[in-house]
Amino acid sequence: MHHFLIHMRKPLTGTIFSTLILLSILIGISGCTKTPRSPATVAVPSVVTLNVISSLSSTTVQSGGINTNNNGSDILTNGVCYSATNQTPTITDSKTSDAVNLTSSGFVSQLTGLTPSTTYYLRAYATNSGGAGYGAVVKFTTNASGTGVTSTVSTIAGGSTYGYQDGTGAGALLSGPQAMTFYSGNVYIMDAINNAIRTMTPAGAVSTYTNLNLGLVNGPIASALFYGPRSIAFDAQGNAYVADLGNNVIRKITAAGVVSTFAGNGTYGYVDGSGAVVEFRSPSGLAVDASGNVYVADRDNNLIREITPAGVVSTIAGYPPQVGGGPIAGYFDGSGTTVYGTAALFNGPTSVAVDASGNVYVADHGNRSIRMISSAGVVTTVAGTPVQKYLVGSPVAISIDATGNLFIADESGRILEITAAKVLYTLAGTVNQSGYLNGAGTAALFNDPQGVCVDTQGNVYVGDFNNNVIRKIVVKFQ
Repeated sequence: MHHFLIHMRKPLTGTIFSTLILLSILIGISGCTKTPRSPATVAVPSVVTLNVISSLSSTTVQSGGINTNNNGSDILTNGVCYSATNQTPTITDSKTSDAVNLTSSGFVSQLTGLTPSTTYYLRAYATNSGGAGYGAVVKFTTNASGTGVTSTVSTIAGGSTYGYQDGTGAGALLSGPQAMTFYSGNVYIMDAINNAIRTMTPAGAVSTYTNLNLGLVNGPIASALFYGPRSIAFDAQGNAYVADLGNNVIRKITAAGVVSTFAGNGTYGYVDGSGAVVEFRSPSGLAVDASGNVYVADRDNNLIREITPAGVVSTIAGYPPQVGGGPIAGYFDGSGTTVYGTAALFNGPTSVAVDASGNVYVADHGNRSIRMISSAGVVTTVAGTPVQKYLVGSPVAISIDATGNLFIADESGRILEITAAKVLYTLAGTVNQSGYLNGAGTAALFNDPQGVCVDTQGNVYVGDFNNNVIRKIVVKFQ
């Protein structure tokens, strides 16, 4: 065999050698040649139009958007495009060009030079190397003149100092009025420092609804004890539900005046379920829907919880604390509560309200925003973002009327309204200005407004915490 191998290795002739070299070159060229690839397709940005506009006048408006699929790292431009004739405006129409924020996904757009009494169509846009992405279209009409709303602020109850006294007008004394609810002709007031729930007639006559002593005692309303009642809401049968913040429970007061513990065992924690296993962390806001379900702004858990009429508690929005961990705060629109990264995130929600369609609105205090949980459990931002620090400021309390108008107490000094047409108005006060002054609109001053509600006539009542009074705002739209 070895002889055979040696025999086969004899030198190649020149012709054969040249042929092999040529074949090697051709094979090498063929091996290096590849089918050209198309450039990678870049997805256009995903953007959401803020569905509430603000600062509406005869010639101006404020809007904006949120880049939802990134933090702006590949965004080239963003803003809003708008037109009075094109119902689906694009960047070839009029547009703003706003700063791309690399640390947050939101941006704010100021539009000027608009035509009075004119309907416009607007939507947010963002561009990258792949093209332009657009949000949903928002429709609005400029005012004929001015801002379109006037209001007058007066003091309806409370004296010149804090204290405790039933009476009418200045003859009543309160200490730190907070959340408020209008029900059956009366305003119910959480009188925080007095540890009491007070009632007030439309004429300003104040009386006491609950015992002032601290504790957790059930029974007849006259002897039952609460600890820091923070909000109250009523169902269709006249039962009242109270967020008993200091006791970390939800209480129920029947129409006959009997108090019981509806949910929670008094432990500062987080547990869903029913009966004595349930735990809350500083429940702050309550609302009741038409079916008798109670919604809770569980402030320190950064969650929205739901309690069925049978007393079963579940988490409907937010990412719950995990085993061995604490509450999780953040800002994220989404759905579900079980998968981190898709669940909505809140930061210290303080108040909730529910509309006739079953949508739950949330005063997301730490995120400086109003959020909405649809009946399908999807969370979206209605107004404000952590970037828009002063759009809704620091919303601490909200209330909704029968036609879907939403009222907001901004503790930085304002009372706001988001109309059913999704226009945000400042009814009274000025952001970051404190004082005690009655008068027209933004000339009026508040000192840490903590509560708001509206009666059936459209009058707005405000719990002016540090002034220890209840203010009344009469609103007129032009």
